[in-house]
Amino acid sequence: MEQQTKNTHFGFKQVPETEKASLVRGVFDSVADRYDVMNDLMSMGVHRVWKRIAISLSNVQYGQSVLDLAGGTGDLSILFHQRVGKKGQVVLSDINAEMLRNGRDRLIDKGLIDGIDYAQINAQYLPFANNQFDCVSIAFGLRNVTDKNMALEAIFRVLKPGGRIIILEFSHPPEGLFKKAYDFYSFKILPKIGKVVADDEASYQYLAESIRMHPPQQELKQMMESAGFERCEFFNLTNGIVAIHRGYKL
Repeated sequence: MEQQTKNTHFGFKQVPETEKASLVRGVFDSVADRYDVMNDLMSMGVHRVWKRIAISLSNVQYGQSVLDLAGGTGDLSILFHQRVGKKGQVVLSDINAEMLRNGRDRLIDKGLIDGIDYAQINAQYLPFANNQFDCVSIAFGLRNVTDKNMALEAIFRVLKPGGRIIILEFSHPPEGLFKKAYDFYSFKILPKIGKVVADDEASYQYLAESIRMHPPQQELKQMMESAGFERCEFFNLTNGIVAIHRGYKL
């Protein structure tokens, strides 16, 4: 009997699970060279504050090892490297080759060579040993993963006992006027900015849709607990536009 193909969401569309990763790859191939500029424009620079808060909540120490999943152009890897130093290890990873190339070139240009490794990997299939990292982060990437539960389980496996996961992701503001204004910006303004700056309206329409399809704060916390994480908690930033989730492997 022929096995039925499962569907998943790509923004608001339903697509076969087997196709989502390549569709996401296409989005980031398109925006890779303008990714940092667009981040600054979209968030008016606030994304840099969100990332520094995530680093602080990671409690990463000198000499430790960090896996930066969906690390893109390397913002978090740079900050993690400042904490772990040359005796530590940071692995900047991304599923998308163009994003990873941009991140690698940026770090090399900054003179960050010792203690930095690179890996083009899918967060669902981590090619690392059990109990290898003190911290695994994934910033603005989990919503693009086809099977989030599988990725959380893989992250749990590669963390050392006592290690922690840090998820920085767009989330869900509470109902009200603020959310209405945010929705208007996301669906009416953001794609137009993408068209003008990156010549790519469709990718930023997908961005807005993918955020709405991402699990809300409490649901993601429960998914982390189901994957084995303990002491799970989340921190809303900018009225819930973004949330940082943290959990531990004890």
